[in-house]
Amino acid sequence: MKFNGFIITLLLAIIVAYLLPRGPEVLPLKTITDIGIGLIFFFYGLKLSPAEFKLGFYNYKVHILIQLSTFILFPLLVLIFIPFFEGGTDSDLWLALFFLGALPSTVSSSIVMVSLAKGNIPTAIFNASLSGLIGVVVTPLWMSLFLKGSADFEFLSVFQKLFLQVILPLVIGLFLQRFFGGMARKNSTRISFFDKSVIVLIVYSSFSAAFSSKLFSSVALPELLKLTVLVIVLFFVVYFGIGYVSKLMNLSTEDRITAKFAGTKKSLVHGSVMVKIIFGNSASNALFLLPIMLYHILQLLVIAVFAERYRLRDTSEAAKNLKI
Repeated sequence: MKFNGFIITLLLAIIVAYLLPRGPEVLPLKTITDIGIGLIFFFYGLKLSPAEFKLGFYNYKVHILIQLSTFILFPLLVLIFIPFFEGGTDSDLWLALFFLGALPSTVSSSIVMVSLAKGNIPTAIFNASLSGLIGVVVTPLWMSLFLKGSADFEFLSVFQKLFLQVILPLVIGLFLQRFFGGMARKNSTRISFFDKSVIVLIVYSSFSAAFSSKLFSSVALPELLKLTVLVIVLFFVVYFGIGYVSKLMNLSTEDRITAKFAGTKKSLVHGSVMVKIIFGNSASNALFLLPIMLYHILQLLVIAVFAERYRLRDTSEAAKNLKI
């Protein structure tokens, strides 16, 4: 597996936030990240290829499986974890884990991993794009069940912010796609670097506020270890669960790969954006980002290994080692 600079940069951002927690007071990070969020989704709309999106449109069985896994299976599994947290649904750590479960799938890494594993790329593109659009509505709806009445959460207000910072820039990007889409796709690496830079700033800002308010001093190490274990359990239950259902549905190997990879992904981009929009610059943002970051690292490492083994499935080596 290749060195993943993004993961290292995220970890460095947390270290810098610990050492320099007053950074957000010096720099206008709120304004920078607000503009950055809008540009992320503007470029996303600009890069989306209608031809590729259309190619994956008719594979409805896989679409249903992936979207149900992303928005129904994940949240329901996290509900099962309620007894593990003192305070139940009022526990901030459980809410953070539930927020992870309610998030949409990621786009870029889903497509990259499906491509590496020789899966169904058009279907991966369609589902990753669809998931992001559905998540704008479904994620805050799920969260409203447990944050209802909270001073920090009003569904209509949150949706209005999501519309202005996510949907509107996305629609503008889609409208301009015919004029600038080719240029955006040619510069996708640079745009991806910009996206990741904005996420790093959001992570730094969130953890700075957390360290300044001494948020993590109230979270014991056993609680963090428990959270990590539950994140790992969540990933593998969904991964192998999707694999089992895929076999029952008699999906092709390519579609099975796509369902397992896209159906287990969770978007750090959407998570970072929604945390900021829902909770503003609250110190608790870092707590809500923690499970997402743990899951992001896990999904990249584990899916990369599985993708490589799938890539070798036609070789004699794969015949001996592939037991996924």
